[in-house]
Amino acid sequence: MRLETDKFPTCPVTDYDRDVRAKLENGDVLICSGSGIFSAMIQQATGSVWSHVGIILRLDSIDRVMLLESVEPIGVRTVRLSKYLKDYGNDGNAYPGGLAIIRHKQFEKAAKKKLNELAKYAVDCFGYPYDKDEIAKIAARIMASKIPFTKKQMKKIVPDKEFICSEYVARCYREIGITVQWNKKGFIAPSDFADDPNFDLVAVLQKK
Repeated sequence: MRLETDKFPTCPVTDYDRDVRAKLENGDVLICSGSGIFSAMIQQATGSVWSHVGIILRLDSIDRVMLLESVEPIGVRTVRLSKYLKDYGNDGNAYPGGLAIIRHKQFEKAAKKKLNELAKYAVDCFGYPYDKDEIAKIAARIMASKIPFTKKQMKKIVPDKEFICSEYVARCYREIGITVQWNKKGFIAPSDFADDPNFDLVAVLQKK
């Protein structure tokens, strides 16, 4: 089943602990429909309900399913995936929005010999921070999807070692030779993961 970019899936919520956790695979993507200010900015710029993505890596030796992500204002980090469902803001509440899992059809084959390269790249990015200047650059890239920027202007807002969430996941995928189809408007957005026909819906974890 494919996602749609302009509305949240209507299929039932699947129990994470009972039915989803054990079946998750490396490279699966958590895709979110959030309600914060930065989420609203991305949603408005893309005309989509989707505002955040993160990539899943399993650590079976310690029985953990980790989400690697770039979040404002922290930057690149990793958390237990279950934190989104149980204690997202360290206050005992779940993430304020909808949550779903999607899977790239070619990830398993592409990652057979290169998963370590993806993991190394993803971990090496930990700690890349958001700061005020970087947020301004990211916001400028989002605005570039609405305003015609010259090539000279675009050079000043090209991503460096700061990422919005979707740029981080897309760069991780690139390490194994997978390119996520994107909108060509100056940045890659969560909606581009939803629009990419290579991704299938695995489960809905939480409704909006």
